[in-house]
Amino acid sequence: MDLPAKRIAVTGGHGFLGGHLVEHLRLIGCRNLIVPTHREFELTEMDSIERMFHAYHPEVLIHLAAAVGGIEANRLNPGRFFYENAIMGIQLIEAARRHRIEKAVILGTICAYPKFTAVPFREEELWDGYPEETNAPYGIAKKALLVQCQAYREQYGLNSIFLLPVNLYGPRDNFDLNSSHVIPAIIRKCVEAVDQNRTEIVLWGDGSPTREFLYVEDAVAGIIAATQVYEKADPINLGSGVEISIRELAEKVAILTGFRGRTVWDTTKPNGQPRRCLDVRRAELEFGFRATTTFDEGLRRTVAWYLANHRGSVHQEVG
Repeated sequence: MDLPAKRIAVTGGHGFLGGHLVEHLRLIGCRNLIVPTHREFELTEMDSIERMFHAYHPEVLIHLAAAVGGIEANRLNPGRFFYENAIMGIQLIEAARRHRIEKAVILGTICAYPKFTAVPFREEELWDGYPEETNAPYGIAKKALLVQCQAYREQYGLNSIFLLPVNLYGPRDNFDLNSSHVIPAIIRKCVEAVDQNRTEIVLWGDGSPTREFLYVEDAVAGIIAATQVYEKADPINLGSGVEISIRELAEKVAILTGFRGRTVWDTTKPNGQPRRCLDVRRAELEFGFRATTTFDEGLRRTVAWYLANHRGSVHQEVG
């Protein structure tokens, strides 16, 4: 697919991943980009989605918009996360069918995998059990969109693909402790501890769970490659294939931020899924994607960005 020649709608294009994706699409020559804001178009309402399609006539839809957060945000908002993620996707895919767009690219989530999936997670194992409880509503809502994509491809011929990205991180991530994921949360806690001369930070769980992380620029490269090349109904993992424990992650962040204090593990809080690591061979086979940013380098860039852009406002934010 010649993306620069297409009218491309990117939902969630003002968010963390979406902002990076829109920048890269422009760099490769895409000029007909539709990046709707929440104020312009409410994606949980079909009338609003229809207005967007009638106004801009997109030929390609890349659906990134989501109600999402870390473990605590999922625990506090299970109903909202289920409803908003399901209804946005269902209605956008239906609108894509009715308006006969050329391609719909739908992003799922690693949270859709069963809680006790064998490592590395293979796409064929997506239906082998129930997701981890704290983020099951979010994961199931997203997984339902895979079923819709496959059903619409079979019945209506809609060219829709479904990508399963692992946990993302990088510059411009969400560092709000009420809704952030683990990497930005640990970075902020360490930086604030250093700035306020505190000798300890408190992190959830016991530090034993493992996670895989994908640098945001690599995720963008994977999405663009899949949009250009991939044409099949099967879901595709997007990841780095590198597994790290939360405890080791915290140690790396402490070194990069200069935090020399003690880490207290609050074992009254949930660990989340025990292990996460993807089998990433299918993405390389189907559209040549392999992550190129090492975790240490990506983490260094993320910490550097936070220190350069937020350190001066830390005291005001928490004071």
